[in-house]
Amino acid sequence: MTAPADLRRLVAEARAARGRAYAPYSRYRVGAALLTRRGGVYVGCNVENATYGATLCAERAAVAAMVVAGDAEPVACVVVTAGPSPGTPCGICRQVLAEFARDMQVLLVAEDDAGEITARSTQRLAALLPKAFRLRSVPRAPAAPRR
Repeated sequence: MTAPADLRRLVAEARAARGRAYAPYSRYRVGAALLTRRGGVYVGCNVENATYGATLCAERAAVAAMVVAGDAEPVACVVVTAGPSPGTPCGICRQVLAEFARDMQVLLVAEDDAGEITARSTQRLAALLPKAFRLRSVPRAPAAPRR
């Protein structure tokens, strides 16, 4: 379990990242913060694009920041969204998080337009994505013969 002080810091970082989100199309701003085993904190926000498929979610942005920094092994993730109840990571984000951690604490936080926290929920990544695809567990096809 992640220490309460670490979670408070992650919530603050994710809320700040949410404030920097680029969401002109959906207006659904999301911030995320990851804590790694080494104590690194990495943040991300959603960055939308006119071609929706090019949109980058906050969780994947935080994972990319972690990788660029040369860190790994996230142990906790906070995701902050708007509204009366917290949003959850999309399926792609769940799979990307599972690439780096079999399981971790995921704290979901909702805040209103005034920046007040309206709800929070703690989940486990393994519960959000119970049968994550792992390439390491897939039998590899034999290599094609060289000519």
